[in-house]
Amino acid sequence: MVLANKLNISSEIELAKVEERLRKLKAIELFDSGMLDKLKAGSFEALATIHRELFGDIYDFAGQIRTVNISKGNFRFAPITYLDDAIRNIEAMRQSSYEEIIEKYVEMNVAHPFREGNGRSMRIWLDVMLKQELGKVMAWSKVDKHDYLLAMERSPIKDTEIKLLLQSALSDEVNDVVLYMKGIDESYHYEGYGVYKSENLGEEK
Repeated sequence: MVLANKLNISSEIELAKVEERLRKLKAIELFDSGMLDKLKAGSFEALATIHRELFGDIYDFAGQIRTVNISKGNFRFAPITYLDDAIRNIEAMRQSSYEEIIEKYVEMNVAHPFREGNGRSMRIWLDVMLKQELGKVMAWSKVDKHDYLLAMERSPIKDTEIKLLLQSALSDEVNDVVLYMKGIDESYHYEGYGVYKSENLGEEK
């Protein structure tokens, strides 16, 4: 079923292609504008701002907490009855060390606060935390898709695997736009998108 969208696209395949292109361009704009550096790292408002900027011209619900229960495979994300409380508790979590930051990231993933686009928004949100707190970012292109998805699936029970996996791909190149764009491509690859390369889209601007 195709989500209702502002572009009135009824084809799931066509929506995916248009969304990928527009979202990657928006992601590049977020980096180029310096907006990410102005966000309050680890806050829900930071995540909502990222989501709103990425998806605002496609979905009416961009940046808004979902009002329906959602699941992926056999895993049900936080029910809407407890979602507000869950978000407040996550915001209050410490984020002064790598371990604490990943724990916060895992909990926000369990919450999955938006109707669509959670993973792509949260990976940028994670980078904002890592950059502001530790002077690091993720080199997402070094994180294998299947290893990442399996580790994230297991993370609500035990987060050791995802901590080790992501730690091996930490980078000091916090202002490297090429690293960032490769990371955006990999982030979309995790979700099954792969028609456009961010580097080529960046040249169109």
